[in-house]
Amino acid sequence: MSDHDPVTAGFLVLDKPVGPSSMKAVAVVRRRAGGIKTGHGGTLDPLASGVLVLGLGRATRLLEKVVATNKEYLTQIDLSMTTATDDLEGEPAYVEVSSPPELPTVEAALQSFTGDIMQRPPAYSAIKVHGRRAYALARRDQPVDIPPRQVRVDCLRLVDYTWPQVTVSIACGKGFYVRSLARDLGASLGLGGCCVSIRRTAVGPFSLNDAVTLDDVPDPLIAAHVIPVEEGLSRLGSQP
Repeated sequence: MSDHDPVTAGFLVLDKPVGPSSMKAVAVVRRRAGGIKTGHGGTLDPLASGVLVLGLGRATRLLEKVVATNKEYLTQIDLSMTTATDDLEGEPAYVEVSSPPELPTVEAALQSFTGDIMQRPPAYSAIKVHGRRAYALARRDQPVDIPPRQVRVDCLRLVDYTWPQVTVSIACGKGFYVRSLARDLGASLGLGGCCVSIRRTAVGPFSLNDAVTLDDVPDPLIAAHVIPVEEGLSRLGSQP
């Protein structure tokens, strides 16, 4: 097969912009790939940007392996407010703060969320509650009771703290919600907690170094533009 042949299978790493949903990004790539089967290896919220791994053709069968890999994020958390969605999609409710916490206090609180921890997913999430998506219930002001679940956090590094914003680098396992960290970090400090931005920088062996923007995905998408299935499998096989 020539690099100039139409795509039949492979991985494409997108740098998804803020705005479109993950499925919208999949639809754009599918169209540019001539309609072949296309899926993604782990949802990114519309307000999040960064690495979204797409599988095309027979690579879609390997997306479960992608979902199971570790993830890395960079997030900005505002400690002065809360929202129902735990990000800027919701209406902000500001908290009164007489004295912002000092840096060591924030760092200590952050480190309490490392290791194997119990985390409650956001009410506005795609998790099913009694057969319905949690966000659909939340938007109708119906009770959303999602039990906490165990997740693994390998590393939380405080990159910057300028009140009220904390910038945090995260390395974690599957199922971790960055918005939940914002909510829980704020609560542990007796403050607000809301994600101002979320950027996924890596999904397993795929990083921003591999990524192309949605605007730069060529039409038509040809074999030269994707990571071959065998290379993708080799990378995934090297993951712990």
